[in-house]
Amino acid sequence: MRKKLLVAAAAVFTLALGLEAPREASAIPAFARQTGLACLTCHFQHFPTLNAYGRTFKAGGFTQVGGQSLVEGEHLSIPASLNASLITKVRYQKRSGDNRAEGNTNTGATGNASELNKGELQFPDEAALLIGGRGGEHVGFLLELSLKDGDSRFTSFKMPFSFDVASTNLLVIPFSTDSQGAAYGLELLNTGALRLQRPIEHRTEFSAQQYIGTDGAATGFTLAAVNKMGFFNYTPYYKEHGNAAVGPFINYFRAGVTPQIGGWDTAVGVQSWSGTSKTGATDAPNRVHAEAWALDAQAQGEVGSMPLGVYFSYARAAKSKTGEEANTMNASTRKNKSAVAINGELGVIPHRLTAALGYRVGKDGDSNDDGKQRQNALTLGFVYEAMQNLELQLNNSWYNGDAKPGSDSGNMLTTLMLFAAF
Repeated sequence: MRKKLLVAAAAVFTLALGLEAPREASAIPAFARQTGLACLTCHFQHFPTLNAYGRTFKAGGFTQVGGQSLVEGEHLSIPASLNASLITKVRYQKRSGDNRAEGNTNTGATGNASELNKGELQFPDEAALLIGGRGGEHVGFLLELSLKDGDSRFTSFKMPFSFDVASTNLLVIPFSTDSQGAAYGLELLNTGALRLQRPIEHRTEFSAQQYIGTDGAATGFTLAAVNKMGFFNYTPYYKEHGNAAVGPFINYFRAGVTPQIGGWDTAVGVQSWSGTSKTGATDAPNRVHAEAWALDAQAQGEVGSMPLGVYFSYARAAKSKTGEEANTMNASTRKNKSAVAINGELGVIPHRLTAALGYRVGKDGDSNDDGKQRQNALTLGFVYEAMQNLELQLNNSWYNGDAKPGSDSGNMLTTLMLFAAF
């Protein structure tokens, strides 16, 4: 089955590359205020997905200006205003299982199975204040402050230093995040390689990387090179948020090519995680091991007058070795954990209404029966863009396969979400 799906994914992706159509150049509002550019200048179809211009802005370390006057002097060049955005997600989620079930946690959703089977209003699911933009000619920043009770206030932060050398941006990016993983340092594609950068809300159903669990707390620094044809970065990190006494780092590598082919903005990339980090006291360190890799690809352009994005991802986390530190992405010692996903999103009414369809085949690596570890998901999604900074999403996922959720969780998850950035 997986081989057939891989062949089908490759065929769909190849077909998308061959279509002749012009590319539609479609920023959190803080960046829109700084640059004087509309949100769709940086985003494809709708936020948070990026287009080629958005990748250029991000690779420049958020330093581009244009919409605001600057306060300038010797070794000083900052916007006259400190730019901020309020980000909110309000969700209603419901599973199709028995609402008497207790204690089962659903990956990719908030709350336990019992709450979701009854239907749960998450108000808000996310609420954050983002402050960021230009901090100088060669330095930018982005700070996420959580507004939810009980959450860490200093949720994520990065400070990219960017220098243009021979039409290539060279970057050094120190960062810390509570949830986005090592890819938070710098990620440019929309395949779910970075948790927050994907077209639809159901992340583990959309992205192979999210299925194997590449997100989570991470602190480190990214060394990167980016130009029009591609990008490369190396990130040593440890899997904690903020301060820690740290010994060795986990190694994260990311590379991709981003050519324009037949009017389409295309990309093919690879990721890998390897190594063991030690944090905490020297006599009793917390040891965390990672061993995984991923391939992904995307094509964004138009079919006729309708924008189309096609996204493919494959990821695998190695099984843990008995007697050694568990792989943080796959604690099972039985099998590798893996997934492949293919998705498409079509602008039915350009810049107003999109329809998305995706399929993911996953193997959990931890089923007692070797023949029963498939977790498959078919997802249908719609995004209505009321404004460039406000959208309504409806996602519905149906699950099948030998290791689909049990009767207490049902075989379907529905999410209705209002996503806004002010």
